[in-house]
Amino acid sequence: MAVTQLLRVSLTVSDLGEACAFFRDALGLEAGPEQALGDPAWNALLGLAEGTTARGADISFGDETLKLVAFDPPGAAYPSPRASNDQWFEHIALATGDIVPMWEKLERASPETITEGAPVLLPPNTGSVTAFKFRDPEGHPLELLSFPKGVGDPRWQKGGAGIRGYDHTAISVTDLKRSVAFYTDLLGLHIAGQSLNQGPEQDLLDGLEGCEVDVVALAPSETPTPHLELLHYRRPKGALLSADVAASDAASVRQVYGVDDLTSLVAKLEAADVAFVSPGIVTLKSGAKAAAIRDPDRHMIVLLEPS
Repeated sequence: MAVTQLLRVSLTVSDLGEACAFFRDALGLEAGPEQALGDPAWNALLGLAEGTTARGADISFGDETLKLVAFDPPGAAYPSPRASNDQWFEHIALATGDIVPMWEKLERASPETITEGAPVLLPPNTGSVTAFKFRDPEGHPLELLSFPKGVGDPRWQKGGAGIRGYDHTAISVTDLKRSVAFYTDLLGLHIAGQSLNQGPEQDLLDGLEGCEVDVVALAPSETPTPHLELLHYRRPKGALLSADVAASDAASVRQVYGVDDLTSLVAKLEAADVAFVSPGIVTLKSGAKAAAIRDPDRHMIVLLEPS
């Protein structure tokens, strides 16, 4: 009755071709063939109107998949102005063996940057990782990460250029204690690490001033990587949501988790008054069962039990 692994991250885009081209040209990642996502049950699952259609493409890294999805009709564009501490913020952290060549390749695409200047080496209490945050052409935040020896998943230890996969997805939360309780007590994730990130390096990384941010890594029970990270900005405080982000809006990023007993988990979530996007459990064309919920900060989560 718990999530077992982060199966994939699903990212809404308005222009699927442009999004695939950015990942290919700026990051060296090839998207798979375009797919027509024709299962009407997905509309009920994601809280979208009947008749909404979607096209998708998978960016696969071996063990991890990032799914890009474009909906018709499309939703709202990514909000502007935008910052790393916005309540709707969710980024995907891409692990690379050697960050400098990747950053130089990325810079040639002239992306919107979050980090000021070059990749930032973070202090030892944060794992001494080197990181750089940026946005794709629609505004979605992404991060390049390079891990020192002995830190992170062993897959990230190999040197050389290229992206190995994604290490985690990170979300902004407004109440750390509440969010930790939600993900651990209700979904069964466990705390895999935590730190307080502050100082000039964090300011440069986030493009903010006077950062104090709690970072809590939460891992699924069976497959610890990729995982979820909670980002709680003690200061500066970020912009708050004025309305829920719909699945068709460009700011929508969905954590898709595998579940071992969806029926029991949904009953537990309903008893805890968790907000549901779907009308309970939805049966997909494939025979799999799924439910969609929102966490305390309204980030969307899809729970999937294979057929």
